[in-house]
Amino acid sequence: MRKKIYLDTSVVSYLRQEDAPDRMAETLAFWDVLKTGAYGIFVSNATIIELSNCAEPKRTELLVLLEEIEYTHINTEGNAEIANLMIDVEKLNIIPTKKVLDRLHIASAIYSECNIIVSWNFEHMVNVKTIDGVRMVCLANNTAPVDIYTPAVMLERSVSTE
Repeated sequence: MRKKIYLDTSVVSYLRQEDAPDRMAETLAFWDVLKTGAYGIFVSNATIIELSNCAEPKRTELLVLLEEIEYTHINTEGNAEIANLMIDVEKLNIIPTKKVLDRLHIASAIYSECNIIVSWNFEHMVNVKTIDGVRMVCLANNTAPVDIYTPAVMLERSVSTE
């Protein structure tokens, strides 16, 4: 069975991040893997909102690139389960209070039973505190654990499974 992955905004954003050429190259290579259908891909309103806030022409470029992959859109509006998961994340103080969309990313991934959140956000997502906290939320809600990896790690994983 294909692994289900959740893409946060940073992954899509790094497709056009000329000031970080190494990460951009890794993200583009990972995007090529995504286009093969190797993973079930999930994206929530949080990703679309954040992409919509990018300046032009980057906004249009990223939204067009997002159309290159097949993904499931998670509509978070009015979803009580996602709201409750966000509260669980907030209670653990793993994400700063003002970073509501980061909590929404995590809650959306847990709600959608994703195996992995893919992110370049080291400050709030790809770090031990958040990874451990997400596992605690999953355990408390009787859901499967969700790992958090960068696109670079995902590339290593996809090469090792070939």
